[in-house]
Amino acid sequence: MRRYSAFAIAREALRHHKGWERAWRSPEPRPRYDAIIVGAGGHGLATAYFLGKNHGLKNVAIIEKGWLGGGNTGRNTTIIRSNYLQDPSAAIYEKARSLYETISQDLNYNVMFSPRGVIMLAQTHHEVRGYQRTAHANALQGVQTEWIGPERVKELCPIINLDGPRYPVLGGLWQARGGTARHDAVAWGYARACSAMGMDIIQQCEVTGVRSSNGQVMGVETTKGPIDCDKLGVVVAGHSGVLAEMAGFRLPIESVSLQALVSEPIKPCMDVVVMANTVHGYMSQSDKGEMVIGGGTDGYNNYTQRGSFHHVEETVRALIETFPMISRLKMLRQWGGIVDVTGDRSPIISKTPLGNCFINCGWGTGGFKAIPGSGWAMAELMAKGGSTLADAFSLDRFREGRFIDESVAAGVAH
Repeated sequence: MRRYSAFAIAREALRHHKGWERAWRSPEPRPRYDAIIVGAGGHGLATAYFLGKNHGLKNVAIIEKGWLGGGNTGRNTTIIRSNYLQDPSAAIYEKARSLYETISQDLNYNVMFSPRGVIMLAQTHHEVRGYQRTAHANALQGVQTEWIGPERVKELCPIINLDGPRYPVLGGLWQARGGTARHDAVAWGYARACSAMGMDIIQQCEVTGVRSSNGQVMGVETTKGPIDCDKLGVVVAGHSGVLAEMAGFRLPIESVSLQALVSEPIKPCMDVVVMANTVHGYMSQSDKGEMVIGGGTDGYNNYTQRGSFHHVEETVRALIETFPMISRLKMLRQWGGIVDVTGDRSPIISKTPLGNCFINCGWGTGGFKAIPGSGWAMAELMAKGGSTLADAFSLDRFREGRFIDESVAAGVAH
């Protein structure tokens, strides 16, 4: 299987678009697409891919302000799971998890999916009851999870300390078929597949305005010039509110930074993903040996994409109680991403007040695990006007009061 670097994909895209850019700058009519997707991250690329694969819609442009996969897709901790409490959440995340199992074959691109298993630790009696409830709900939803006791947790993760000074491990919710994947490879794999279908991926192209007429979207203004379209999909994570304002409506979301870090590489010591939501920390070990560590979101609204030492200290201090051995590790690097959080901690996949304009946002800290399912649902919504996976996540739910409350069930937002 041939592998491509980010630079090779960018070079291919540039070669592919030279003629297109000449046409754009000529006095002839400006380019027109059946659909424009704003945002060349995992969700946007997956949407474009499934528009072409499932619905035959291939005259598509994917516009990106920065570079391909340079937002949250390349800044997360790569956890994949579907053990959610609410039925709509479990459905779309399980769809995504099942698609991850065959994604390397489907795209002919190795995304290094590793179904190593995910443990969500219960460190309070409240969490014990909550995760046992989730295990029962998952059984009804057809999602394979199980409640396990402390001894089984220790067997799966020998480096864990069950008798923490503040929060002892009382058990956990175990999903054996959860795991991780290479985040950059997911974006590159979808990008290559979209390019092969004849779609245009336009990087360094910022949207500066949304054009409409009689309540219907007509196109977008960008730093490279105007583009016309029949349908517009906005998939820009933390900047969703900014694009929505351009289109003339507001979203019930907040944008905050989510930070993560990796340690220096060490010998293999942990072959599962462990999430400790009581202390807001989670950890896994990468193929290179780095301990990949994440925590909760910042406590204030911001658009920062860099880490801060006080937040890293808070996260690591909590994890050291559960994994004492990491106290001796050195930090290799840290970073941040901009996440968009809704009040019920569930995403928005919806039509908007502007006709033929669709929005996909609000994934909070759990967007990476949902990429294939999100793209599948968003593409179906854009192509058909409705989707069984997406209908429950419409904007109408905030007006009608039918929330999909995952704020407690999901622990750290998502």
